[in-house]
Amino acid sequence: MAVPVSQMWTVATYVLRQKIAGRKRYPLVLMLEPLFRCNLACAGCGKIQYPAHILKRDLTPEECFNAVEECGAPMVSIPGGEPLMHPEIDKIVEGLVARKKYIYLCTNALLLKEKLHLFKPSKYLSFSVHMDGQKEHHDFSVCREGGFDIALEGIRAAIDAGFRVTTNTTLFDGADPNSVRQFFDEMMEVGVESMMVSPGYSYDKAPDQKHFMGRVRTRRLFRAMMSNRKKTWRFNQSPLFLEYLMGKRTYNCTPWGMPTYNLFGWQKPCYLLQDGYAESYKELMETTEWDGYGTQSGNPQ
Repeated sequence: MAVPVSQMWTVATYVLRQKIAGRKRYPLVLMLEPLFRCNLACAGCGKIQYPAHILKRDLTPEECFNAVEECGAPMVSIPGGEPLMHPEIDKIVEGLVARKKYIYLCTNALLLKEKLHLFKPSKYLSFSVHMDGQKEHHDFSVCREGGFDIALEGIRAAIDAGFRVTTNTTLFDGADPNSVRQFFDEMMEVGVESMMVSPGYSYDKAPDQKHFMGRVRTRRLFRAMMSNRKKTWRFNQSPLFLEYLMGKRTYNCTPWGMPTYNLFGWQKPCYLLQDGYAESYKELMETTEWDGYGTQSGNPQ
């Protein structure tokens, strides 16, 4: 099964409570960025473009816990930067597990094998490993030769130790659909719990601005990959979202469903767009012009 029953039940009951309460806007996943520094310099990511004094900073465990409590989302994704470089990432994870939050710790896995001893296997914790396709394509994407092999070694070590492990694949212009399909087969053979796949969304700080696909090319690629997807593939995302990427469905944007908290505070409006910051989650929800975002808004971003 792609997602444990306990996690599906927790999320489903949470959503039901929101609907019964009449809330139209509520968070589903908190994007918690405890640092921006990283041990890779991927061309499609711009987090390490921040000045040195920002890259040296970390959120404290207490700041992370306060954000989680303030937001109330049932799931927490911990991206970065590279979270395993945070000196107290084990304390952050331990505190979130104690709060019974379902955590996806997003990592490039270069440090995963050596850091595993800091964590305990739990149904609440999943290592979401950044794997951008087969070996050659992944190494090119992350701008590091040998990165795929190190990450794969970390994945196998985590699985052998009893941890939940998922993969997170970001695709850019030029991705070969047949190669990606073979990559899905390989990850299933390795034994990961499930996979996530997404197009690379435009980020203005990324060094490489030429390979973000846009809507038309995204649909073409995902139709080629997913029109005849195998039953053996397990995805940690809704089939409806995959159909959206294929151009078979249309949805309005709900940026409030994925609020972001990082070194600067609550990012407006969400993880993908940076239009200022709020000091509190309440301020984020009450002062953000939500109607100004999404395909229905006419906002070119």
